[in-house]
Amino acid sequence: MNNNGCSSNSTSSHVNSNSVGGRAADHRDLGSHFLELARLGSAGAPGSADEGEESPTELNTINSSGGFLVMSTDKLSVKYTSVNLHGHDVGVVQANRPAPVRRLAYYFEIYVKDAGAKGQIGIGFTSENFKMRRQPGWEPNSCGYHGDDGFLYRGQGKGEAFGPTYTSGDIVGAGINYATQEFFFTKNKAVVGTVYKDMKGPLFPTVSVHSQNEEINVNFGQKPFAFDIKAYEAQERMRQQATVEKISLPPNISYGIVRSYLLHYGYEDTLSSFDMASKSTIPPISLDQENGFDEQEILYALNQRKTLRQLIQNGEIDAAFSKLRNWYPQVVQDEKSATCFLLHCQKFIELVRVGALEEAIKYGRVELSRFFETAGFEDLVQECVSLLAYEHPKESFVGYLLEESQREVVADTVNAMILATNPSAKNYQGCLHSYLERLLRQLTACCLERRSLNGDQGEAFHLHRVLHNGNTRC
Repeated sequence: MNNNGCSSNSTSSHVNSNSVGGRAADHRDLGSHFLELARLGSAGAPGSADEGEESPTELNTINSSGGFLVMSTDKLSVKYTSVNLHGHDVGVVQANRPAPVRRLAYYFEIYVKDAGAKGQIGIGFTSENFKMRRQPGWEPNSCGYHGDDGFLYRGQGKGEAFGPTYTSGDIVGAGINYATQEFFFTKNKAVVGTVYKDMKGPLFPTVSVHSQNEEINVNFGQKPFAFDIKAYEAQERMRQQATVEKISLPPNISYGIVRSYLLHYGYEDTLSSFDMASKSTIPPISLDQENGFDEQEILYALNQRKTLRQLIQNGEIDAAFSKLRNWYPQVVQDEKSATCFLLHCQKFIELVRVGALEEAIKYGRVELSRFFETAGFEDLVQECVSLLAYEHPKESFVGYLLEESQREVVADTVNAMILATNPSAKNYQGCLHSYLERLLRQLTACCLERRSLNGDQGEAFHLHRVLHNGNTRC
């Protein structure tokens, strides 16, 4: 066997011989978890929640009051060509698709090319079964901001004072803020006002013209908006963040959460500095036992876990293997385990990192070849080997393997496996996540449940994106 390999004959005083079978099964489950994390590295950060949800792209030539208007060939402009006689000869048209809902906000705009004889132009949202010869807002399940009087209409013929009128040359927008459940309207780059969205079901962006020669162009995002929708969304996230920051935690609670995180992952040196800093505060911060933190489990093998983490993060995989064989041979006794696999992969990656390609090939033939036809491992083996095919592997599709985050995954694997050797461990799943991470997982679950109860409207909660962008959202 290669001297970096895993011993299959070792036993350990850390293992209770009466529960070896059960522990082995738990270890396999832990290993599977980290294999999935390694795979996620190739996918990068979670994508946008509205991926796959189609947005409006043009006006609907079928579902419109076509007898009163002329639509351009690109289906993005309409003109009223008749002479209006009553309230049922409106030239109204919906978008070809409803507004997408799995995002923070949806928005579209119109440019008033010609206000015509009376400027009776409308913009808003309507339901699928809206009567297509009426202004948006004149019928139930519709809402519209009208140009001739600046009124907002919400499901009845009588409007309410809302904003300024608009006419030729103006750019007017309509949007939905799914976080606040409000419609908002804009004129010439500025928000005019908001109103509660009391309509359910799919809502279609809708525009209307109702006097001779009125003509508008519609922008569904095929070109930049006049209104800065990105800044609007950023402001909304800042508002949510400010709400969260108003919630205060007693210092000993937050101190305990952070301390448990450092203990769980073996950051012993940082923990010492953290404890020293907490004692220098006025008054000193103390950790109350009734907070529910059980430090005994995560104090287990703290120094050894710190050492192994440092070795792996420095790319010293041989030394990490050596320490594991001496301290916790049961962690590496199965040479086809997920832990051994990830360590061998990391050793191969480190050789590629320093340009020792011939040595990497030899190492791969000895240590990685056994995983080529093993279910659950073959895809990651292939991605590791693919590093050899690129002159600049860090810029390739498998470049994520050379990032620090990949070392973190391997270090976290070893850390969890050592915690699992603690005879006093109550819950092996607890070896995977610190108390802080469990709280964040609960936060994620609550945010997703809240979104589900709201008809899946709004931006999905991605913890990775929140932490890396500095934004908080639910």
